[in-house]
Amino acid sequence: MYRHYHPTRRVRAWAACLLLGFALVGAAHAQSRNLAPGFSGLPKDAKVIVAPLDVELFSMSAGGVLEPRADWTAAAQTHMKNALQSKAQRLGLGTGDLDEKAADDFAELISLHAAVARSIALHHAGALKLPTKDGKLEWTFGDVLHPLQLRTGARFGLFTWVRDSYASAERKAMMIGMAILGVGITGGAQVGYASLVDLETGQVLWFNQLVRASGDLREDKPAAESVDALLAGFPAAVQ
Repeated sequence: MYRHYHPTRRVRAWAACLLLGFALVGAAHAQSRNLAPGFSGLPKDAKVIVAPLDVELFSMSAGGVLEPRADWTAAAQTHMKNALQSKAQRLGLGTGDLDEKAADDFAELISLHAAVARSIALHHAGALKLPTKDGKLEWTFGDVLHPLQLRTGARFGLFTWVRDSYASAERKAMMIGMAILGVGITGGAQVGYASLVDLETGQVLWFNQLVRASGDLREDKPAAESVDALLAGFPAAVQ
């Protein structure tokens, strides 16, 4: 028996296909925003040098003043370094760390990452996007990192920058008191940037940022979770 295909069904079918297409394009666009144009993954057996962690932890006073905590920062350095090593093994990366002398020799160059990362966060991932880049991850260090490649023999470098703050007991009491009055105030935040850079060309190949009110770098397991979040979407090696 001939079955009449109602036009409404045809319209719904086309609409469903279009929505699916838009969803797939949107997902691909979201993923590509973290990758430089033309880059999809690291070459097999690529060596990645892990730059010294740029991390600092603070206690937030009752009035919202951030006070550096050297003991917390030292703990975070240890926990995050261990977590980065474990993450690299799970990703199958060939990584190496800078020795103490190399880290001192290149400290000024490595510190440039903070400035570049903030610019990417503001003008690529943030609200003040640069129209000339058309939403593409096109950022470079130029040739300033080339000496790091010559020193280490690594083609790629992984750079991280993290600042984390925690409400003091006085700040927590202030938060409760203000909440009773119907006023909300913050109690600390975790902000981080991670960049994979081609040391030969200076091109930023992958970038991710972490901005949230949760997370804790002072303990082993929470620090590992923070590293996983910071490196979410890290490009896998091409087989």
